[in-house]
Amino acid sequence: MTRDVLLELDELKQQMNDLQKLVRQQLSIADTGHKGIITREQDTDSTASEGTIYYSGQYRNETLKYKWEAHEQHVSTLLAQDGEKLAKILSALGNKQRLDILRSVLKGPATGTDLVEQLHMGTTGQLYHHIKALLGSDLLVQEERGGEYSLPPHRVLPVLLLLAAATELADTSSYMDMVDAREHAGTYLGGDGQQYDPHVLVWALMENSILEHQAGYCTEIDIFVHNSKLVTLSDNGRGIPVSMLSQSNKPNVQMVLTDIQRPSLSAPFFAPGGEKGISVAVVNALSHKLSVEIRRDGHIYRQDYKQGIPQTGVMTVGATKETGTSITLEPEAELFSNPFDIHQLEQRVSEVLDAYPNLQIRIHSTSL
Repeated sequence: MTRDVLLELDELKQQMNDLQKLVRQQLSIADTGHKGIITREQDTDSTASEGTIYYSGQYRNETLKYKWEAHEQHVSTLLAQDGEKLAKILSALGNKQRLDILRSVLKGPATGTDLVEQLHMGTTGQLYHHIKALLGSDLLVQEERGGEYSLPPHRVLPVLLLLAAATELADTSSYMDMVDAREHAGTYLGGDGQQYDPHVLVWALMENSILEHQAGYCTEIDIFVHNSKLVTLSDNGRGIPVSMLSQSNKPNVQMVLTDIQRPSLSAPFFAPGGEKGISVAVVNALSHKLSVEIRRDGHIYRQDYKQGIPQTGVMTVGATKETGTSITLEPEAELFSNPFDIHQLEQRVSEVLDAYPNLQIRIHSTSL
């Protein structure tokens, strides 16, 4: 067989060019912990001026094995997709039970009986309602004569990519809850919706320090009134944990400060007339700015927020032998027009001290 050396060299050159493009794509992402910063670069290739997404991968478990060669999609093509169709797809997959079915069969083929048991659906009728929709949309296939269900091989990678993308966007659901809390502040704060009391935010933070005191860890609380709109509450409790949560890319403190749907993460305070308890996450949502400083494990950690959204990661800013948590907040001006009042703080502190005589609470008037 005669070899065409020139043709082989041309093919090798093209492969090297493709490899260089992939390397440039990877080098353009600088690792910053949990986020990537995309750097801009000039590209003389007009066909790629709007960007290209490259992806490939493999998936295997005890019963399945998939492997995909490298794919690429031009961003211009992705952005030109029919919005109504995309919304329909995402809406269909957004159904929790359908998503649970897909995730189950990704682990391996399963019968209807297996799925009912695994997903605790109770009845096969409930299952088959969703199975029918997934079969009709080519997201599931079934063996003949009522056999096992599985994903079509060509659908496995897209579904995994959607799950990966959803994981990257998971924190947005918490931020949506933050917006909802601000828009329905009255359900937490009570009142007439015109003059919300900013001291309620301080009482909610104090409730968590009192909980630490009841657990035997907190003996002192300090309240610093920096000005009429800025307050810090500090305690000498254990300090909110900063370690990363399992199966999550979030530190524990960020979950406490952003997950409104899990009020059990902190002690909720019920304002007069409020329908829902005010957790630390709700305080964060109702604050224009909030900073948390944690002293534990020999270090001082800090994280800053704006309207409930992290502006920084958890930063190590010092060393200490002390423990505790300090939270500085500036209430959202659109919700809280009244200033902080020393006398109102003193009255509340007096009530708390009567209930907890072994707890020290000090109020400081200062300026930044």
